[in-house]
Amino acid sequence: MEPVPALAPAWIPCQIVRLFATPWSFSMTNRSCSRRAAFAAAVIGLACAAGNAAAAGQVELKFVEPARYTDAGFGSYETERTTKRLEAVFQRLAQRLPDGSKLAIEVLDVDLAGRVVPSSVQDQRVLTGGADWPRITLRYTLQADGQTRSGEDRLSDMSYLDTPLRGAAANEPLAYEQRMIERWFDDRFVAAH
Repeated sequence: MEPVPALAPAWIPCQIVRLFATPWSFSMTNRSCSRRAAFAAAVIGLACAAGNAAAAGQVELKFVEPARYTDAGFGSYETERTTKRLEAVFQRLAQRLPDGSKLAIEVLDVDLAGRVVPSSVQDQRVLTGGADWPRITLRYTLQADGQTRSGEDRLSDMSYLDTPLRGAAANEPLAYEQRMIERWFDDRFVAAH
């Protein structure tokens, strides 16, 4: 087997695949090597994710009367889509909790960043940086290490447009709300632990 070049990280997955390859696959083309490397990376990623998920805490999320939220989207379809996206954010953040901890969150109100401007084709959400910053009101109870902490917080990011989003986060739905929740979560639960 040929040595792995020191400054060529693209070769590393291919070399890993070759370690587990059958003898007749040493003459892999670049295309099949790329496919096998992608498969190996996916398997390794799933194994790592499974290991992390087992060592994480749990988040139980409840949306209290989402139809009455200040602004979770226009209509029941958008409100449901918003709550599902917010739930995905909180479930992903559960991996940051200590092992065995349980966090119960009740979302009491949501006011998404921007405002909806009706249009003849599709309503548009316009972000102006004015009084349209994201806000979420929630109640939480954390059970960890034999102790229980609870409270109610009003999350807001008045300067949400002053700090630009970078990379893939800039294109995600609810990007400003997600950043606001992540900051709150880290300050309230990760840094405090």
